[in-house]
Amino acid sequence: MGRDVIDTLVVGAGQAGVAMSEHLSRAGVPHLVLERARIAERWRSERWDSLVANGPAWHDRFPGLEFEGFGPDDFVPKEKIADYFEAYAKKFNAPIRCGVEVRKVTRREGAPGFIVETSEGVVEANRIVSATGPFQKPQIPPIAPKGTDLYQIHSAGYHNPQQLPEGAVLVVGAGSSGVQIADELNRAGRKVYLSVGAHDRPPRAYRGRDFVWWLGVLGLWDLETVQPGREHVTIAVSGAYGGKTIDFRELAHQGITLTGLTEAFDGGVVHFANNLCENIRLGDENLFGLLDAADDWVRRNGADLPEEPEARRVLPDPDCMTHPVLELDLAAAGITSIIWATGYATDFSWLPSGALDAKGKPKHQRGVSAEPGIYFVGLPWLSRRGSIFIWGVWHDARHVADHIATQRKYQDYRKG
Repeated sequence: MGRDVIDTLVVGAGQAGVAMSEHLSRAGVPHLVLERARIAERWRSERWDSLVANGPAWHDRFPGLEFEGFGPDDFVPKEKIADYFEAYAKKFNAPIRCGVEVRKVTRREGAPGFIVETSEGVVEANRIVSATGPFQKPQIPPIAPKGTDLYQIHSAGYHNPQQLPEGAVLVVGAGSSGVQIADELNRAGRKVYLSVGAHDRPPRAYRGRDFVWWLGVLGLWDLETVQPGREHVTIAVSGAYGGKTIDFRELAHQGITLTGLTEAFDGGVVHFANNLCENIRLGDENLFGLLDAADDWVRRNGADLPEEPEARRVLPDPDCMTHPVLELDLAAAGITSIIWATGYATDFSWLPSGALDAKGKPKHQRGVSAEPGIYFVGLPWLSRRGSIFIWGVWHDARHVADHIATQRKYQDYRKG
């Protein structure tokens, strides 16, 4: 690659990087996007085969392009989502260079801008936009058993039931990934144990409207700060099989054994917290709270949306709730695989330390870093609750691009 000199360097060409490139192009900012693999690579290789978007096509997209071949209420498969971002980038000839890894960014001494070390040479840039997103390093907790014959993978490495050895499966984590994987394995005829922690459980749809619509009209997408104590609560929602509300009791009645939070492994025995019923109860509260807010909105606005009492139906508690499993002998249960749907960690160690706090997390205000010239896009709660979603990333990127364009005007000013 040699030594490139560019005004703004964008690192990452997933949804955040593509959105950033579009807005920089509109603002006339010379820039380059470097991607370590392919555009939207994580959608292709780090998600399971049957994954579809968690939101309908009318909502989970950029404003300037619809999904070809899909209706507005369809949930688009992951490969088509990756294709969508490639097509979107081609729309405006995004200057994306694939197969280049960014390794280190350091501030230039005595001059503005940064020196960027990459796998293909050095880049000089006045500004850096980190668009690497939050799903960087799959996290398997230290309690994972070691020195066993168990087949253990993170959900990022799971693709389909056929890749697992014969036998029962323990899925740890019941957010969107864990619950969808557990459901798929159960449908494939596997015996599945699903470890359920704290979670939110919104309706897939209610009174004829998808839950993403309800979050919009209720103003919940625009919340700017997460509620205290809710920072690590996952969301159990799915677009699989046409989209339906996740109901843990129903999954249990279909054959999945639910447990509480996984606490420890000891000599081939896994121990679970006695909090399954409490976690399910709080998930129910989250569901009914949103239904109540929706009903109130309908009354206040006189909206012609049909009542849906079935949405409040609660199935009988399954045996695994009335008699919770607190420990399980893995061998006796026939468990040969563990899938860790336990989230991701970020790694921004390649950036100057001034852009990060003491824990290595980005220091920023709506994506504008505390370190001048450094920016972030594609992070959860970057500006609001909707920031992590496809449409939210696009709007956050516009704000960051506007900031960059304004800074360029100040720097280009010459007194007459």
